[in-house]
Amino acid sequence: MPLPSTVRPALALGLAVLLLPGCALWRGAKEPDERATEEPRLAGSGIAHAVVAEAFITPANPPDEVDSPTAWLTPEGGRWLIGTAKKSHQLVVFDGETGALLRRVGGRGAEPGRFDRPNGVFAWGDRLFVAERDNRRVQVLALPGFTPLATFGEAELRSPYGLWLHEPEAGTLEVWVTDSYMEGGRHEIVPVLAKLDARLKRYTLLVDGDAVSARFAGAAGDTSPTGALRVVESVVGDPGHGRLLVAEEDVPTGTGYRVYDLEGRYAGRDMGVGDFLAQAEGLALWACPDGSGVWIGADQFHDRTVFRVFDRATLAPRGQFAGEATSLTDGVWLSQAPSARFPAGVLYASNGDAAFSAFDWRDIARTLGLPETCP
Repeated sequence: MPLPSTVRPALALGLAVLLLPGCALWRGAKEPDERATEEPRLAGSGIAHAVVAEAFITPANPPDEVDSPTAWLTPEGGRWLIGTAKKSHQLVVFDGETGALLRRVGGRGAEPGRFDRPNGVFAWGDRLFVAERDNRRVQVLALPGFTPLATFGEAELRSPYGLWLHEPEAGTLEVWVTDSYMEGGRHEIVPVLAKLDARLKRYTLLVDGDAVSARFAGAAGDTSPTGALRVVESVVGDPGHGRLLVAEEDVPTGTGYRVYDLEGRYAGRDMGVGDFLAQAEGLALWACPDGSGVWIGADQFHDRTVFRVFDRATLAPRGQFAGEATSLTDGVWLSQAPSARFPAGVLYASNGDAAFSAFDWRDIARTLGLPETCP
């Protein structure tokens, strides 16, 4: 069956590379190298928090400007930590148990297996999904070889950042992509409310071996003052509670997480707005089959990130912690799969735009009085 026009087979890509300036984040600049000199700092803020030591920090390489991590379980029983490197236009792959660098993938370009400003990344089975801001697409690769299979979204995406996917039925994936398009000569102006109705893009994917076909299932975004998504990046869903949480990064209007449903409708409530004092960024879910669990959101302070914890069901605050060194966190990923090093799972977080940190879930749970395992 031929692939629909919304999916471009990897060997037939012919895309023009579009270079866009950074989008607004602090109502000045989106990217870390363009931020204002005065950053919010945890030191002196008076925020009460526990300290959880990092299990490891990967080797730092500032020229990468890393952003988002994901985890993949290898056939041999190991775990890879795969992260996006925006400035080097690569994926960086680490041993998820030790933090050792294993390999680099890609480089700048629109050809199969290459990237232009990769940001969001999501491992699902043996498939890896990468959102590329400046190629305006999502690329699909096969693991472990990072073999390019297909792309989708070129016709609709303008400035894609984050993505989340789930499998509502066997063989069918649903993918949500945040689209932080802006206006102005430097793409620094948030559009008016009426134009924020397409901040979320939805795709339905059929995966049959190496064949991937995608259909654009529509755009979403509330346009009311309370529910609009002004500056977006991270998105994470919770099918068990019918929720889609989207990080609202626009500080002047109140940063936190907007709660949408799985149809893309604003649910009329938020999580953490008023709690986050720097900026709400990466988000992860520790979920149990009985519906219990916690959300973990990164409050992106310049000197040390505060990880704020909320109840999965009620969205009420459950505590907060910081690492000993982890700062400026963008993306986070929580892998609940047990291993010899991390029997109860591990939380990965970007650190200072240059490395990734790992936190043993047992350390987080013991420090905050949370369950180490599901009931």
